[in-house]
Amino acid sequence: MPDRRTSIAPSAAQTELARSLADLRASLDLPDGFAPPVEEEARRAAAAQVLPDADLTGIPFLTIDPPGSTDLDQALHIERSGVGYRVRYAIADVPALVRPSGAVDDEARRRGQTLYAPDGRVPLHPASIGEEAGSLLPDALRSAYVWEIVLDGDGLEVSTSVARARIRSRRQWSYAEAQEALDDGSAPEPLALLAEVGPARIAQERARGGASLNRPDEEIVFREGAYAIERRATLPVEEWNAQLSLLTGMAAARLMLDAKVGILRTMPAPSEEAVEAFRAQTVALGLPWSHGVDYGEYMRTLDHTEQRAAAVLQAAAGLFRGAGYVAMDGEAPADPAQSAIAAPYAHTTAPLRRLVDRWVLVVCEALCAGRPVPDWARESLGSLPSIMGASSRLAAKLDAGALDRVEAALLASRIGAVFDATVLAVRNGTVTVQLADPVVTASLPRPDGVRPGDRLRLHLVAADIPSGTVRFDAVDGASGVGR
Repeated sequence: MPDRRTSIAPSAAQTELARSLADLRASLDLPDGFAPPVEEEARRAAAAQVLPDADLTGIPFLTIDPPGSTDLDQALHIERSGVGYRVRYAIADVPALVRPSGAVDDEARRRGQTLYAPDGRVPLHPASIGEEAGSLLPDALRSAYVWEIVLDGDGLEVSTSVARARIRSRRQWSYAEAQEALDDGSAPEPLALLAEVGPARIAQERARGGASLNRPDEEIVFREGAYAIERRATLPVEEWNAQLSLLTGMAAARLMLDAKVGILRTMPAPSEEAVEAFRAQTVALGLPWSHGVDYGEYMRTLDHTEQRAAAVLQAAAGLFRGAGYVAMDGEAPADPAQSAIAAPYAHTTAPLRRLVDRWVLVVCEALCAGRPVPDWARESLGSLPSIMGASSRLAAKLDAGALDRVEAALLASRIGAVFDATVLAVRNGTVTVQLADPVVTASLPRPDGVRPGDRLRLHLVAADIPSGTVRFDAVDGASGVGR
């Protein structure tokens, strides 16, 4: 699934917010570049890469990514197969470029994943792998793990296999370019068929009770002395493209579950408290989620071109918590499901940006070939949940710290203003509230008798960008410090 990206526009690049975000990265001790031995090993691996014998260079693969992307994990090709479809999804062959227990591998295990912040990213691999030899760039001969998934006319999986092959992507499309070509009828067949397969997979998602979350990209701008967030609505082609990644991740999970070896991405169902808090946020944002309406159906009613809907999509990220990884070797987990997707699922389509995908690719390819899983992969499966857990916690700290600073920046020019807010939750003498404009959450001591769902009038006393803190007074006199 595509991840939300928040970036700083040039207008905000030299502001107090930019300096605060740089300080946040330093406080979290995020790495800056790679040590020379890591860079050197990556360059040698890129130069010495041996391509697989299997040749799929005659298949016109294509990529669809944000404009300017250089770390291209996936390339796709779709063709008709009887009344259904044959989907080929090529994934970057990172295992061929990373020597187990080598310098690049050790550093990747320390990092776990590429970290994203509004002022830049901290990559998982050196650029010679992540943006060059491993990236499925157009017109470049590359090694890839090619998933071949046959679907029936309704988008249901008929068969799945994965094998290494050499490929050559024909074109790198941006989302906007791909959508325009689909809309005006000029898209080549592999792209045009995505407009059939994507909706078919969304229908299958609806039938199993799942709902994928595609949050909008955001850009922080600074105009006339004030910060603002501009959100870009997701295009239909982005959701259809995301469905291919979900399809592949579910196929990988089934392969590994059948063999009882591998690693899954799991997520428990949300708590009733989380559901009610999110429901209160939807009310506060003017797009209420009614009781009796399935979560997935509600999410599919949202108009992604609306700013309020973009805010709901962002808020929904807090509904599903407790995601993690479960390794297996001889025994399948009792509950393998990823609750938001409503199916077992594995991360396998982004090995340039996520450590665990490298293992899933190697395990699934061995299973499909009828070979034993390589010792290095099988023996290290058990270490992955803790590695990925630590990396995810660091990513969450970065996300939360950045969000606090961005929200403080949004409010910094409005000290003294009064805002309408809705109470989302009451805990330990504090209340968490949702502002609708700007879309900000904050906390303050609980005014007497306040309950979730109540409306408050709040006076903004302070908004400190360097620390990411805000302070509100309730208009009736109760006061408190946010976050």
